[in-house]
Amino acid sequence: MAIGEDEAAALTATEAVAALACGRLELPEYVEALLRRTERLAHLNAYVTHDADAVLAAARRPESARGPLHGLPVGVKDSIGTADMPTGAGTPGLDGWTPPVDAAVVAALREAGATLTGKLGLHELSTGVTTNNPHTGAVRNPYRPDHHTGGSSGGTAAAVAAGLVPAGLGGDTGGSCRIPAALCGCVGFRPTLGRYSQQGCVPISSTRDTPGPLARTVADVRLLDAACTGAQPTARRELEGLRLGVPRDPFYRDLDPRVAALAEATLDLLAAHGAVLVEIDLSTLPEVHERSGLAIPLHETARELAVYLLDNEAPFGPRHVIGNIAGAEVRDLWNRRIEPAVYREALVVHRPALQALYAGAFASHSVEALVVPTTVLPAVPNRPPGEDTTVVLNGETLPLFPTYLRNTDPASGAGLPALSVPAGLADDGLPVGIELVGSAGTDDVILAIGEALEAARGPIPPPAL
Repeated sequence: MAIGEDEAAALTATEAVAALACGRLELPEYVEALLRRTERLAHLNAYVTHDADAVLAAARRPESARGPLHGLPVGVKDSIGTADMPTGAGTPGLDGWTPPVDAAVVAALREAGATLTGKLGLHELSTGVTTNNPHTGAVRNPYRPDHHTGGSSGGTAAAVAAGLVPAGLGGDTGGSCRIPAALCGCVGFRPTLGRYSQQGCVPISSTRDTPGPLARTVADVRLLDAACTGAQPTARRELEGLRLGVPRDPFYRDLDPRVAALAEATLDLLAAHGAVLVEIDLSTLPEVHERSGLAIPLHETARELAVYLLDNEAPFGPRHVIGNIAGAEVRDLWNRRIEPAVYREALVVHRPALQALYAGAFASHSVEALVVPTTVLPAVPNRPPGEDTTVVLNGETLPLFPTYLRNTDPASGAGLPALSVPAGLADDGLPVGIELVGSAGTDDVILAIGEALEAARGPIPPPAL
């Protein structure tokens, strides 16, 4: 059937797969409509690699609509390796380089029948929270194009929120799926560490890195999760009687009023649907987390980049990549060195202490998830790279990077599953996210709770594009 641009953009991934499977929707027509929208909204700068003719040709092949995804168009963050497209990770030193094989998650998506639409923009080397990239340009927030998208998977979040693709893959080291999902009004999932293969992804830290899906609904995230992992969803959760932890200290302290209002509205909604909200004191968590927070990834970056380049037969080494980093703040981070003894202590003493603190909170209060604001403030206006290192929160000027990471980074450090879903739009129209954090291995439960919350809240208005 013929399909218009707006109609194609409004389809969720699960709706599109159902329509493709039964023949109500033809893949070439669907892809063509999304490509028209991508061209019209090129000013968002969501893609760094996008060949419309190649994507449409792939969709027209007789075998294209196969597998459980039936040809579903999916975008991929440009730090996730693709054998038929460059993987530049948003940095000059990897420009134009194409790895010899797909990343494991890309191979899984192709096997499930996905049609890859291109590579999506990111903060340089995934090391930042705005996707204001000095090399490939800033990705623009579909809700407010002069604002940042969050990061590092900002291109994926922008493409999903704008309806350029129904779903996509990002990566998450400290919040890189969840932060842009929250700021762009979509769903972002960080799986338990190890649920998704890291193979073929440009690394920061094997102790923290994971690919993760972004989409407009939790059901769509489940769809990509099943394709990437082979896991089949079994858990279903009703909000009635569900015990959820509310760690006001530290996660609800010093929030932007817009975030605070929507976070409290979400708690009220959960309570109105019968959820049991249990106050939990995690006031010691920031101190425990700080002892391992940056020490582990900063020690692992250069070492693991060297292994990645060697494994993927790159004709250059890490010195070439690190020496050509475009952004001063990213360059400083990648050139910092952590003493091996400090790293070992962070890895074998302080990280387990963080994990034990979370495990104790779940066990002692018998809760299935923690409910926290994803970020402490919504998106702010973009500024030129190098001038965007601070942010004003409740009248105080703070460093931007740790401020946006404040609520997402601890779960990353502990390797826990975490799901950001939209809490709503603030009075000024900017999206705000709420995060569900689970104990290790409870990914299916967290996704099921997210679906229940999403059903209770209803959809948020899409951006006016």
